Amino acid sequence: MGKLRNEVTVKHNCAGIVTMSNNVRDNAERRRFELDADGHVAFSNYRRDGGTIVIMHTEVPKGLNGRGIGSALVRGLLDMVRAQGLTVKPLCPFVAGYIAKHPEYADFLG
Repeated sequence: MGKLRNEVTVKHNCAGIVTMSNNVRDNAERRRFELDADGHVAFSNYRRDGGTIVIMHTEVPKGLNGRGIGSALVRGLLDMVRAQGLTVKPLCPFVAGYIAKHPEYADFLG
């Protein structure tokens, strides 16, 4: 997959829209998508299975919880997977839940 990046926007309910200068990136060496925020790294581990990216686990550091970082990470990684013409199989409950709430991503489930 290489070193791909995707701009993300985090929406906060009370504060409007806050644009993050951070990018979602594919750290292929560690087999995870990453998003830097406030000196921390949120990530989703994956494995490739042919043309499918299997999302195994997503982790957001405790200091970033409740700020939409996990959702921004998932949105960014899903957009990257879609842009590459791959499908996604979410074994991670957080990613599966995100897709269930955002049916616009259901079309490329593997």
